[in-house]
Amino acid sequence: MQDKHLSTEELIAQDVGARLPVGPMAKAIAGLALAWSLFQLWIASPLPFIFRIGVLNDTETRSIHLAFALLLAFLAYPAFKRSPRDRVPLLDIALGLVAAASAAYLFILYEQLAQRPGNLTTLDLVTACIGIPLLLEATRRALGPPLAIIALVFIVYSLAGPWMPGLLAHRGVSFTAMANHQWITTEGVFGIALGVSTSFVFLFVLFGALLERAGAGHYFIQLAFSLLGHMRGGPAKAAVVASGMTGLISGSSIANVVTTGTFTIPMMKKVGFSKEKAGAVEVASSVNGQIMPPVMGAAAFLMVEYVGMPYVEIIKHAFLPAAISYIALLYIVHLEALKQGMQPIGTHQPKPWLRRLTGFAFGAALISGLSLAVYYGLGWLKPVLGDYALPGIGALLAIVYLALLKVAANNPPLPAEDPDKPLEELPVTRTVLLSGLHFLLPVVVLVWCLMIERLSPGLSAFWGTVMLVVILLTQRPLLTWMRGDGGQTHGGFADGVVDLREGLIAGARNMIGIGIATAAAGVIVGAVSQTGVGLVLADLVEMLSMGNLLLMLILIAVFSLILGMGLPTTANYIVVSSLLAPVVVALGQQNGLIVPLIAVHLFVFYFGIMADVTPPVGLASFAAAAVSKGDPIKTGIQAFYYSLRTAALPFLFIFNTDLLLIGVDFWHGVLVFAVATGAMLVFAAGTQGYFLVRSRWYESVLLLLVAFTLFRPGFWMDMVHDPYQDIPPAELVEALEAVDKDSQLRLRIRGEDAVGDAREFSLLLAIPDGETGEEKLEKIGLMTYEQDGKVLIDSVTFGSPAAEAGLEFDQEILRVRAPIDRMAKEWMWIPGLLLFGLIVWLQRRRAASQTPGIGSTGQRPRPS
Repeated sequence: MQDKHLSTEELIAQDVGARLPVGPMAKAIAGLALAWSLFQLWIASPLPFIFRIGVLNDTETRSIHLAFALLLAFLAYPAFKRSPRDRVPLLDIALGLVAAASAAYLFILYEQLAQRPGNLTTLDLVTACIGIPLLLEATRRALGPPLAIIALVFIVYSLAGPWMPGLLAHRGVSFTAMANHQWITTEGVFGIALGVSTSFVFLFVLFGALLERAGAGHYFIQLAFSLLGHMRGGPAKAAVVASGMTGLISGSSIANVVTTGTFTIPMMKKVGFSKEKAGAVEVASSVNGQIMPPVMGAAAFLMVEYVGMPYVEIIKHAFLPAAISYIALLYIVHLEALKQGMQPIGTHQPKPWLRRLTGFAFGAALISGLSLAVYYGLGWLKPVLGDYALPGIGALLAIVYLALLKVAANNPPLPAEDPDKPLEELPVTRTVLLSGLHFLLPVVVLVWCLMIERLSPGLSAFWGTVMLVVILLTQRPLLTWMRGDGGQTHGGFADGVVDLREGLIAGARNMIGIGIATAAAGVIVGAVSQTGVGLVLADLVEMLSMGNLLLMLILIAVFSLILGMGLPTTANYIVVSSLLAPVVVALGQQNGLIVPLIAVHLFVFYFGIMADVTPPVGLASFAAAAVSKGDPIKTGIQAFYYSLRTAALPFLFIFNTDLLLIGVDFWHGVLVFAVATGAMLVFAAGTQGYFLVRSRWYESVLLLLVAFTLFRPGFWMDMVHDPYQDIPPAELVEALEAVDKDSQLRLRIRGEDAVGDAREFSLLLAIPDGETGEEKLEKIGLMTYEQDGKVLIDSVTFGSPAAEAGLEFDQEILRVRAPIDRMAKEWMWIPGLLLFGLIVWLQRRRAASQTPGIGSTGQRPRPS
């Protein structure tokens, strides 16, 4: 077990198997990490274009990015468990330099390679033959054997295609073609995944590392403790909220666990949580940090490229499930506290519910008011200031920063973290809140650039990082000066420079594994594109699922979890989404269910994050167990149990896309959020076996039925009343005339796929504005004709809605289904709520008959 007094950096290093050398090599590694961070900041900034120095294209930046990652991987990760941890052997230095040179080859010889695409020289081939094995070795060291083995299997599959059995056979690729595709072009290792790591992910990881170094992590923990510590199981609830806030700025679940967990896990143990449950709560909340916008880990930025959707839209679709998941985890913790009869901490009495509700409403109104003031205030300033908008807004930010620092200086500084300190009193919320409001400014800048200015994620993270750099360099001397009493000193400018340097180094070290993972996953993506194995796997999965979409989703979830035992979230997402996301969409069309691509990618993403939880190899669970001194396997199993709500959500939003705010207006979105949150709380009560008192088995089943009804009211309504009526295809024009604008027709089409095999699929056709059915059909871009009693497509206008929907010449329209007026599906909530009322009545009656104050077996629960 690890010493609880180890630093966060040492905990992370030990949990992922990294070495922490001493002496000159430690300085060399730190120098390389610092240089990597500075390089990434340089290419993200406008400075290269202003000074016309160091302007690099995407291929060149990916090459340098991977060169840094490979060199640091060989220096920071030992080859074997028995290898030295306090020094770097000469062999590892040599391997790192050779690997970095192989990666930098595309940068050094970029001009020559661009002039002879596909014509490999002997030097090109040798470089690829050295680079690919060394990349796989770096992957094995930094991430463990599974990803390296899977990548190697795909390389062998590319070369051995003709000798593969039956379904898996393909014509094969030559060794030279494979080397060229994987290393010299941007189709393999240097493909989209590494490009996203270079352009977006590094800057967000760096942003999180700098914010943590500035003191924001400690601030979030103390704020969560002051707000929630007085409740039953308060430290666990504080851990959930603190990890959620840390998750806003950190894409690493392991870093999140050891950052917040070193403080919250001992606190949870003190109030009665077992070692495994304390670790599991921290794991469940930390892993969910990767699904919490606006920073959602590396996979979310890959989604931008794979789905072809702006990052702002991905944030919008991902927000509701993430928020619901966190609220449900808070409730699970509350139920655990009730089960064990935990009491609030200290003498702080809970506020009456009316005062608490009023305080919450005031806080929400204050945040909303500030948000509106910032939005409309800056929106008004920009046209007024014109060309001086940037310096003007910069000056305004400086004034706000100084004002918030003055507020912090008027309050006592936060106490240092001390898990060994007796848990007798809680920090005062007002004091904690006011002592670190300036930490929110970089997050405000980041969100403003992303959501309002609509800048790229990379540029948004750059400007947020610039704000952070200013805070790191100035907050210490300014706070010391503003206090003016000489009693508290925060250090000077030199201490700020040290903070900045250490933050830059920590950000780069955190990126080694992600950079290596995206490059190794690129090998798999390259093999898929070169061999067409994606189509083979699609056929295989479709065959195993027997054409059933739900069974197919279960298979994909299991596949993700199995891969997740060995792959990090990012690599897992790349592999599964590349292979199976298009299959889900196609199979959904064949089953008559139109599944948006973003829903499928979020489905894969959610099961990808379970990689850090799933026993027996969940790294986050091992990290938490190292802090809690509990059993890592038991911790992982308990964390997986707590994360069932995260596993249920993807199935729900595949079949009910309202949860992703697809096609809903504001008030409908508010209603969906309220009902879905209630449904998830009911689901949590059903899975935990406890609601007002311990649930009987049939009550748990009924609670799950209520949750399903609230989540998917359309399932029951479709049984009562079909939402569509069948119209003969020959009456398509009449149907278009009868259907209102902004409605949709559902068409069943028979045609051929890319290889000429017959297939059937469904699609939705949006109805445009128009007076007649013929006019609407023309706007859709579709012409049809009848032959032998069949309605066939005669032509499709290029770029028209019909072409975008997937309609093509000579396809047959089998069926037209038009929407009909029926009761809203939300009416099905009423029987669900009535059933819920029955369960409440049953449990209240049982609670009243039990003797209060006997703990978990006979306790009459009181509201916290």
